[in-house]
Amino acid sequence: MSTSSRRAPPVAPAVPLVVGMLAISFAPILVRYSDAPVSVQGMYRMLFTLVMMLPFGAKHLGPIRRVSAKDWVLLALAGFFLALHFLLWMASLDYTSIASSTIILSLEPVFVMAGAYFLFKDRPRRTALAGMAIALAGVVLVGSGDSGVSKSAVLGDVLSFLGTLAVVVNMLIAKRLLERVPSYLYSLIVFAVTFLCFWGYNLAGGIPVTGYPPREWLVFSLLAFVPTVLGHMIFNWLLQYVKPTTISMSVLAEPIGASLLGMALFREMVGGFQLAGGALVILGLVLYMRAEQADAPKIDKDPETASA
Repeated sequence: MSTSSRRAPPVAPAVPLVVGMLAISFAPILVRYSDAPVSVQGMYRMLFTLVMMLPFGAKHLGPIRRVSAKDWVLLALAGFFLALHFLLWMASLDYTSIASSTIILSLEPVFVMAGAYFLFKDRPRRTALAGMAIALAGVVLVGSGDSGVSKSAVLGDVLSFLGTLAVVVNMLIAKRLLERVPSYLYSLIVFAVTFLCFWGYNLAGGIPVTGYPPREWLVFSLLAFVPTVLGHMIFNWLLQYVKPTTISMSVLAEPIGASLLGMALFREMVGGFQLAGGALVILGLVLYMRAEQADAPKIDKDPETASA
């Protein structure tokens, strides 16, 4: 939708933005609270999200008949890489701190920019490239700090980094698909594929998916409702009214909010390297987002956001 035709939201955009930022900050906290395998957490997160989506989305299912065979393949790939992202990133929280994992994950928009340059010839400004370099330096600094803690912390950082690359592939596929597939339908199909990937992974690995205590089912439900429905789905709804860069900027709050919650709930103190590295990542991302906003065209379609 063009800037001129953008409707006024029923509430001030700052209100749902704050709700969304708070919601996504709880994702790593909820993962840490669960004792279930991360593949089981991811499976039920997707299943419960689908259950919450379906009653309100029947009217959006009509275009499914017009999805081409090629787009079905791309949708399946998007779901696979989303499942891979959840599996790697959620596993990283068993080895490294919440601060390190979420700081590395916040590099997602930088790598999306790089991928868009090579695949779609979207040329970034020099300011955006400088922001990317600063953010990457911050990630190296975070990893350097963890290398002095333990080898497992470095493994956690690597898992988070690989999980970030997986969600970048998911986002680049989404960029192409959302030119033809409505946002709601895209989310529904991709979430369903992600659920099936987790189900198959658990089945192949002999991982039990039942028999968990009530506390675990509560965590599974909260993972679906808080960071997914109250977080990413609110952001998707806001895309009707605000620019995509506004939504992307709000994601920068996740490492800050998650780190503060980690300190309060798990006594995970943030070291000097992590503070310095996190500051560089945030600075680099702010420079990148400013450059992107300066180049942003008028909004034609609702893009899709898909992070942890």
